[in-house]
Amino acid sequence: MNRKFLAGIAAPAIAAVLVGCSSPSAAPPAADHNAADVTFAQDMVPHHRQAVEMSGPVPQHTGDQRVITLAKQIQQAQQPEIDQLTAWLKAWGAPAPSTGMGGMTGMEHGQMPGLVDTAGLDELHDAAYDRKWLELMIQHHSGAVAMARTELAQGSSVDAKAMAQRIVDTQEAEITTMKSLLGG
Repeated sequence: MNRKFLAGIAAPAIAAVLVGCSSPSAAPPAADHNAADVTFAQDMVPHHRQAVEMSGPVPQHTGDQRVITLAKQIQQAQQPEIDQLTAWLKAWGAPAPSTGMGGMTGMEHGQMPGLVDTAGLDELHDAAYDRKWLELMIQHHSGAVAMARTELAQGSSVDAKAMAQRIVDTQEAEITTMKSLLGG
């Protein structure tokens, strides 16, 4: 065969392969999103922030390694999700929530499910702290699961719905663990 002919065929084929091999993480999130996806991301960011904030002081208040491990697990799972949700909001041209929770309760944040009033939690120690923290975190996780289920039912972003399913799966398992740590 003619080398020029082969080169003319090979160059476009190689270019097509290279385009197809581009890094998926470098690609922007799917443009296919709706208002439910935006609401999910905007609400889940402060919700997750509260869980991260609630988990931070756990090692200073308890000696129960199971509770400490669970708190660290929550932080490690939810901070990357906060970062991803914030990136989606930016890509979607939607405002991201301001940083921090500032002690907001569900009443102050549009009845967001699961937000808790943690006032007084720092005054507790050991078993009393563990019990109260676990009870509040069960309430908090239950709210996140409800929000994620709404996203699954109403959202259109494949990526946001995948995260919502991970939240349901992970946090329902953590609720089961927390209930077992409470003895019931």
